[in-house]
Amino acid sequence: MLSVSGLKAGYGSLPVIHDVSFEISKGETLVLIGRNGVGKTTLLKAMMGIITPTQGHVRVNGADLTALPPNKHAHAGVAYVPQGRGIFGNLTVEENLKTGLRARRDGSTQIPEDILHRFPILKDRMRQKAGTFSGGQQQILALARALCGAPDILLLDEPSEGIQPSIVQDIGRLLKSINKELGITVLLVEQNLELASRAATRCLVMSKGQIAQALSADDLKDEQKVFEALAT
Repeated sequence: MLSVSGLKAGYGSLPVIHDVSFEISKGETLVLIGRNGVGKTTLLKAMMGIITPTQGHVRVNGADLTALPPNKHAHAGVAYVPQGRGIFGNLTVEENLKTGLRARRDGSTQIPEDILHRFPILKDRMRQKAGTFSGGQQQILALARALCGAPDILLLDEPSEGIQPSIVQDIGRLLKSINKELGITVLLVEQNLELASRAATRCLVMSKGQIAQALSADDLKDEQKVFEALAT
């Protein structure tokens, strides 16, 4: 479904990721872990067209998206929730959700009822400015906004960052439900091992801009094994 092959990318003359290759099958939740600064966020940005790879390919369902801008990735069924969430603080919850509708391939301009049912806190606060939400509530809004585009693939960058444990647990349950119930394929960059192990079907470890090794979902429950993998 999603294929990354020989991908290289960076910022100006500074290379960050080197010859990264992996595939994600439909319905998987692939977790990507690694220490700070190893290139995880750069990889997601390159996959989403926010930065242009200098080499390699990103393909979704066989279509090569490598040189295309982010809006073309979105219309190909790829949604991205960046680190820091990226919500529009001066807009209402409803207005934020409607921005997610622009990625829909069916042209619908209505917020799906399923989204409001799945995220009741948002349904009750549609007129509230998003900037007044807590960090955890903003993350829930960012996830809901991404789902408004009816994506096939969801790229998530550290959704647990700066969020209280109870909301992290809620996010873990949400990822499980959208994966199983909606059939959305997920690529999750995450350092919270509890969330990672809760969501993952499998895991890749990134080091020095490359994929260093693979772990199973059960491996993520073994802290010693994970720490050894991160040390490579």
